[in-house]
Amino acid sequence: MNVLMLAAQEVRAGLRNRWVVATTLLLAALALSLVLLGSAPTGIVKADPLAVVVVSLASLTIFLVPLIALLLSFDAIVGEQERGTLMLLLSYPVARWQVIVGKALGQACILGFATLLGYGVAAGALALKVDIGTPAWAAFAAMVLTSAMLGAAFISMGVLASTVVRERATAAGIAVGIWLLFVLLYDTALLGILVADQGRHVTQGALNAVLLLNPADVYRIFNMTASDSVSTYAGLAGPGNAAPLPPAVLFAVLAAWVVAPLVLAVVAFKRKSV
Repeated sequence: MNVLMLAAQEVRAGLRNRWVVATTLLLAALALSLVLLGSAPTGIVKADPLAVVVVSLASLTIFLVPLIALLLSFDAIVGEQERGTLMLLLSYPVARWQVIVGKALGQACILGFATLLGYGVAAGALALKVDIGTPAWAAFAAMVLTSAMLGAAFISMGVLASTVVRERATAAGIAVGIWLLFVLLYDTALLGILVADQGRHVTQGALNAVLLLNPADVYRIFNMTASDSVSTYAGLAGPGNAAPLPPAVLFAVLAAWVVAPLVLAVVAFKRKSV
């Protein structure tokens, strides 16, 4: 019950701060742009328009959703501490783990709602224009679900960063570093290693393991390979090929990326003096 109350408080704070509205409008506007522009040539090449949109939205999500998630969560704990409200919160009959989980859950609900509504509006607009096959709808639903999970994973990392520092500026710097590492630098470095290696030492198993260490890569591979209707149009979406990994494994790893940083945040918060 305490977790749900704290989560509801985070959602109310997001509504007051216009986070929900701003995030939903941003995702909807970008998704609609991709629908209106990206699906235009599909009638010529006989491609499934929604499958093409899924590929485009998945690529957009990798860059945008982690950034929004980190902006939501980087001051979850340290912000309360600087405002002097954290000690007051802990004076109530609420466990420290409930504070962490409640705040992360509330922020994940904000981002999940914005993702569902924003992407759903775009898919609805596309459905009014053309007929869409059932496999493409299944791929779109999986993309929306895993997009929310990707956001939750970065929210967990943002909460962890907010827990281990004592200043908002430091937490903000760590959040920017997390985004740069997982979204930009990781794949660039991996691609450089693969080019330099030329297949001599990096085996497929090693490559799969390395890709699983990045939630953005797990998300990308899942959405580009889980559905035949999407993988046809995905092409080369990033470094390496982890197609041998089944979708269930990729989904489980993405879920682990949601849980693991949150567990570390709980451990760190229990040891934190306020």
